[in-house]
Amino acid sequence: MTLIESIDTTRLIKRSRAEPVRSKLSWHETWEGPDTGLIKNWEIGRKLAIQNPDLAAQTRAGELPPLNWKGGSDRTLVKREKFGSLRYLAQWQGLRGEDLSIDMDAEVTFKCPKTQMIVTFTPDTRKILNESDNKNIEEGALSGGPTSGVSEQSLFP
Repeated sequence: MTLIESIDTTRLIKRSRAEPVRSKLSWHETWEGPDTGLIKNWEIGRKLAIQNPDLAAQTRAGELPPLNWKGGSDRTLVKREKFGSLRYLAQWQGLRGEDLSIDMDAEVTFKCPKTQMIVTFTPDTRKILNESDNKNIEEGALSGGPTSGVSEQSLFP
């Protein structure tokens, strides 16, 4: 069996939850292979489901909690629509105990029942980065100054 069960011309990444977690892959194989790390994120989600059953229950209820990638939120934001990473979506599917199934050329939108946030998971990283540039970077960081939580004191003695 190959590491990736299916990659066709639509760039659909699939992997069955019956498959064991892969091991002994190089960094390059994991993150720069045809799936660009989606399978690894899904496997991380599967492990998180075992380690944190409450988090897994949230995702099975359709919630989009904060995870390792952009996409989730623990509160309602002023702007209720945002973009999320396909890597978040892969991890979320793993947490839910689902098979991995992501079309790397398509966007998919979910509405979180807890926060009412509408998240569009996109393969277009420019959309994610532009949103971050416009909404999440503080003025201090843009002008070279300190951001909140970072003291103006030197971090080094």
